[in-house]
Amino acid sequence: MRRGIFGGLGLVILGVIGFLLYLALFVVDETQQALVLRFGNVVDTQIEPGLYVKLPLIDNVVYLEKRIIDLDSPPLEIIASDQKRLVVDAFGRYRIIDPLLFFQSVGTIQVADARLAVILNSAIRRVLGEASFVQLVRDDRAVLMNSITGQVNREGRRLGMEVIDVKIRRADLPEANSQAIYQRMQTERQREATEIRAEGEEAARRIRAEADRTATVIVAEANGESERLRGDGDGERNRIFADAFGRDPEFFGFYRSMIAFRAGLNADDTRLVISPDSEFFQYFNAPGIADIPPEVAAAARQSAAEPTEVDDTAPSQ
Repeated sequence: MRRGIFGGLGLVILGVIGFLLYLALFVVDETQQALVLRFGNVVDTQIEPGLYVKLPLIDNVVYLEKRIIDLDSPPLEIIASDQKRLVVDAFGRYRIIDPLLFFQSVGTIQVADARLAVILNSAIRRVLGEASFVQLVRDDRAVLMNSITGQVNREGRRLGMEVIDVKIRRADLPEANSQAIYQRMQTERQREATEIRAEGEEAARRIRAEADRTATVIVAEANGESERLRGDGDGERNRIFADAFGRDPEFFGFYRSMIAFRAGLNADDTRLVISPDSEFFQYFNAPGIADIPPEVAAAARQSAAEPTEVDDTAPSQ
């Protein structure tokens, strides 16, 4: 009986000792760092991973993140040095480098995020307020982010944190300003398009006027040349007629009369009211073909066989 009692008590004692050992041991993971608290005061700090011992039921362990923590900041509306309003969206990343100071200054990560967000917003307003819109968007964006990171890091170290980086996601004009700038750009492009169209119309009118003037000159020169050639031809024709008249006036008169007969006596419908003694019928009143010289008769037959146009400009007998 006594042996059974002592056997059961031994098991209880072993269980209590095992439970106390379980409470006295704690593990620090490689992604964590730990603070050992005794009645609310920090008595030990463990930043390396491993198995550690504390006083059971007296000491308490607080685990802190050892990895990099993201910090989001709400979009801010700031005024740049060139008086342009900007909406800036930024974020940061930090890690805990002094667990004791961190726990004493902020306590938890949620409080640390809130404190750092205020510091980050102040640094963004301070740095970007001294820069222009062009510097932020294009020229010195990296320099400005490094400056913000340095200022936030100085404040964060006082809280046991190291700010690794601050990045600006977006830096744009407010929606109202963007619409106004878009309308101004659209108006400017429309004005440029109107000017270009006007210049094109002016160039087209100038080209058309030049083409019309050139065409007029060419046509005038062509008409002048044609008139000159026509005059030369008429002069040559008159010269030939005059030469022919000078050689044989009687034959020339007979030839001209034959041409007049062909033109005046149409085979389809010809009515003439004229005296038979008219000069028009002078060769009809001749005694006979036998009285006409042979050369004149041969020339008349040849002329009758060949079609000839009437020329009223030549002299007539």
